[in-house]
Amino acid sequence: MHEHFITAIEYFIRLDTAEKEFISSLCVGKTYQKGDYFLREGQVCREVGFIEKGLIRYCGTKDNGEEITLHFGKENEFTSNYQSFLDHSASQRSIQCLEDSEILVISYDNLQRLYTEVKEGQKFGRLICEHLYLQALAQISSIYTDTPEQRYLHFVRDYPDLQQRIPQYYISSYVGVKPPSLSRIRKRLSL
Repeated sequence: MHEHFITAIEYFIRLDTAEKEFISSLCVGKTYQKGDYFLREGQVCREVGFIEKGLIRYCGTKDNGEEITLHFGKENEFTSNYQSFLDHSASQRSIQCLEDSEILVISYDNLQRLYTEVKEGQKFGRLICEHLYLQALAQISSIYTDTPEQRYLHFVRDYPDLQQRIPQYYISSYVGVKPPSLSRIRKRLSL
């Protein structure tokens, strides 16, 4: 059984033994190499993933062709382009593995089965949507109101264990500055 995945779901709802086994049967494990894409920009997202091992980044392309890092995901977190997953539209972003990764995936149809066949499945769907909504609002707010230094401090707070696992140029892109500026921010904060 997929213990960490089940534990993540149980954070939101109660599951009995039969439901745990049923949910486990809906998932498929996939392996990705460093640099592989879980989802490419322009594709329709047809699966939700749960990162058992590894590290990912959400990235997109600006109008000028510059690639930007929008967010990161690590072990025991869900991954998907939820908008594309729900309305079957082309994804506006990519999800790339920064490390060799093992991701459990559940298809759209199987997630619908989870919602309807698990007693509190609908509740899980609602609560996970609320969680994603709040996360998106915080991210959007940060982009418009926080300084790069504040965004870096949020990164350190939210991902204290990832600084050594993520190349500096992805962190600087996430913060919204060039790598030399990130170095100055780090130096200023270490004083």
